[in-house]
Amino acid sequence: MSAASSPSPAVSRSPAVKARRLRTRLPWWALALPVVSFIALLALVASASEASAASPPQGLTWLLEALARIVPIGV
Repeated sequence: MSAASSPSPAVSRSPAVKARRLRTRLPWWALALPVVSFIALLALVASASEASAASPPQGLTWLLEALARIVPIGV
């Protein structure tokens, strides 16, 4: 039972070869998705500044009442 005399591939590589191999190109969508998301959020914020003042949100009142019925406080 003799051991293999050749060094393993991971040991024989120099740091420069490893660094070169680690540099990979990003796919096109890895840059496009954050850009599109940023533009969409910026458009939402810009359009919200033009909105007129409205009555208090009715959905929030309904949600708080529903939570008060579900979670009994002070019982």
